[in-house]
Amino acid sequence: MLPRQTRSVADHRLEDRRVWLKKAGPRHGPLRYRLLSLIARTLRLDVLTPVPNPGGTAAIAIEAARLRSLAASGLRVPQVLAEQPDGLLISDLAGNGRGGAMLMERLEQSAAQGPAVLLAAWAQGLQAIAHVHARGQYLSQAFARNMVLCPDGEIGFIDFEDDPGAALPTDQCQARDWLSYLHSTGALILAAGPQAAAAHWQAAMAAAEPGVRERVAEAARRMRWLRHLPKGRRWGRDTQRVRAAAVLLGRWHAA
Repeated sequence: MLPRQTRSVADHRLEDRRVWLKKAGPRHGPLRYRLLSLIARTLRLDVLTPVPNPGGTAAIAIEAARLRSLAASGLRVPQVLAEQPDGLLISDLAGNGRGGAMLMERLEQSAAQGPAVLLAAWAQGLQAIAHVHARGQYLSQAFARNMVLCPDGEIGFIDFEDDPGAALPTDQCQARDWLSYLHSTGALILAAGPQAAAAHWQAAMAAAEPGVRERVAEAARRMRWLRHLPKGRRWGRDTQRVRAAAVLLGRWHAA
């Protein structure tokens, strides 16, 4: 199917199960990484240093290697079924393609059911990241959209086309995971009530390695001014995500 596939990622059926075929695409331009580098330098935060996704055959090789490494550590990631330089065939975390859901979707649904339901789902994401770190590993882009609620209730992880560990030490990679998760979910948590979420966050930080806690606390201090970013949808979702994360970090790391 690889020569005929036009999309970069598409699902197929292999016997009785759903699989995903990833095709090497064009290499990514450097402009957005230069902008992110400027932001990281402005805030003096190494933890925010961008890790370029090289695209093309390099991204295929990186993802295959990362999936194998994470799987060897006992973590829930797609299985590599076949690999060649310009393509990668991986399993679906839901097995037959039914019963799984992205954690971001579950969080958005939970928000409509009340703060308690939302916080329970959000805390499950924190616990899943902590489990990854306890194995000495880290994710690539620890956004809620890259976390999958599997049919058995466990959380698995997808999207590993870059490797932060190639550019950063492990404690920074793990701190990036916490900040990425908060960036992707902070707006929901801020609306639901940050006081109730604080206990979950503090428990996760207490279990983290000291170096990771220090990196997150440093990010909280340096990002504090971002809580003054303008409110309102007309400023874009990314602006609101950054603002929400800065507000929450400022409250949870006030010292």
